[in-house]
Amino acid sequence: MCPGSVPGTASPERPKHYNQQLILVLRWSKKQSPLQIESQKNKKLMAWIKTIDYDNADPKLKKIYDKVKGPDNNVDNVLSIHSLRPHTLVGHMALYKNVLHNSNNKLPKWYLETLGVYTSFLNQCNYCVQHHFTGLQRLLKDDEKAAKILAAVKSDSLQEVLDEKYYGGSVYAKLLTLNHSWIDKSTIDELRNLDFSDGEILEVNQVTSYFNYVNRMVVGLGVDLAGDILGLSPNDSDDPDNWSHS
Repeated sequence: MCPGSVPGTASPERPKHYNQQLILVLRWSKKQSPLQIESQKNKKLMAWIKTIDYDNADPKLKKIYDKVKGPDNNVDNVLSIHSLRPHTLVGHMALYKNVLHNSNNKLPKWYLETLGVYTSFLNQCNYCVQHHFTGLQRLLKDDEKAAKILAAVKSDSLQEVLDEKYYGGSVYAKLLTLNHSWIDKSTIDELRNLDFSDGEILEVNQVTSYFNYVNRMVVGLGVDLAGDILGLSPNDSDDPDNWSHS
């Protein structure tokens, strides 16, 4: 599988209100890139909508927070952003736990985390890159190898650190993230030719799709790293109902 060019298509007709949209894009381009936002530990969550922290949560929300919290009642900002609609937090955690932290997955977790870091980088979601790269470091227990993977992610050269099969999966993840309309049955056949089983293809698809969801939530609502403890995750992969972060 090669991430090469495809035949061009005619330029689409400009949408209504194109000029207004262009002005908004130009204004946005002058702002700080999401990839430049750093963790600021001494300030409150700087999301663009109201959130409810652990201490101010009502009993219903606190019950959910108790399932997902880390040390010292810490709730990651990516989770507390759901606080105005707690049922969406329940749905998020069920998806996250089963897609990434379930012992029935056959692909190694470090590879699934690598796909998550890569997808997040493609989507310019610094929050998820930092969180899941830290998680990847913990899984690998090899800082040098982790650093090489991150460098390859940032230079879009994962073929230098992954074998042919796993690199092929990363190309599929890139297509699904940036050019999903290019994917057809032949793309899946190429993954099979690389010795992916259909179940493993589904795992790559689900992890990539999950990160596209969470990246857009984080970037679209202005979630940052303030106060988060990087790298915590629900590590009990044998129990899909255990959401606690450690």
